[in-house]
Amino acid sequence: MTSPKETVPRQQRAALVPLPRPAEAPTTNPRLSDVDEWGRSEHVREIARRLYGPLYRSWFRAEWEGLEKIPAAGGALLVANHAGAIPSDAPVIMHGIEEELGRPVYGLADYFFRAAPWVGTMWSRVGGVAAHPDNALRIMRDQGDLVLVFPEGTKGPSKTYTDRYRLRRFGRGGFVEIAMRAGVPVIPIAVVGAEESMPIMFRLPTVARVLGVPYVPVTANMLAFGPLGVLLYFPAKFKLRVLDPVTFDVPPGQERYSKSRVMDEAEKIRSCLQETLYAMLQERRSIWFG
Repeated sequence: MTSPKETVPRQQRAALVPLPRPAEAPTTNPRLSDVDEWGRSEHVREIARRLYGPLYRSWFRAEWEGLEKIPAAGGALLVANHAGAIPSDAPVIMHGIEEELGRPVYGLADYFFRAAPWVGTMWSRVGGVAAHPDNALRIMRDQGDLVLVFPEGTKGPSKTYTDRYRLRRFGRGGFVEIAMRAGVPVIPIAVVGAEESMPIMFRLPTVARVLGVPYVPVTANMLAFGPLGVLLYFPAKFKLRVLDPVTFDVPPGQERYSKSRVMDEAEKIRSCLQETLYAMLQERRSIWFG
């Protein structure tokens, strides 16, 4: 005799019952914070802009010329002279462009700063990126954003006051090759004022070697203000002049470019910046009032 439990064929009893499928996963960015892949946080940048604004407007009194030459959209490589024991030019440039044009600027920095505890994290949050060609390429070509680079490297801010506004070599011209690969223009920016904001009187090379840092400066700020001089800038008047964009008639995306062409273009840009700096210094009436 068949049990009531056996009245349903086994095939039917084994059949799977379809369950309602969950909604498709959202395609939006799943990050829970506003920190992008480079470590930049718009929230932190907004705080930094509010805090830095008075210093930019009232202390350095930054004045721009030719800001319209920076494109309103698309990638570009910003190139500037570099100075000051703790360089004041990078934040002035980044703040000014973001305030005036509303465009984010990613600043390339030496790995030393990127790896430093706390300092490296904060630098990333405000737009600092490790100075690697692939990083710059992705930001300019893939994201269409602005990248700021100082081709003098640490040789720029480590200059003593007697060598102010004398540009050092632009390395091997790697910044030109990056711009060629990305298919973007190089936009030179001449900066006057950073040299006097924290001038180096002399360096301590032995201490630098022991600490494993590029340089250890003794600045006029330290002599004038004591320990506070490590962070307190002189109120030098900043003037920034954006030069005409430099484009290269070469196809983007190539793995290699003529090394002689790259170095020639880099030297042309360096010479143009140097001449512009000399002209701006001749026009300047006062370090403090411009």
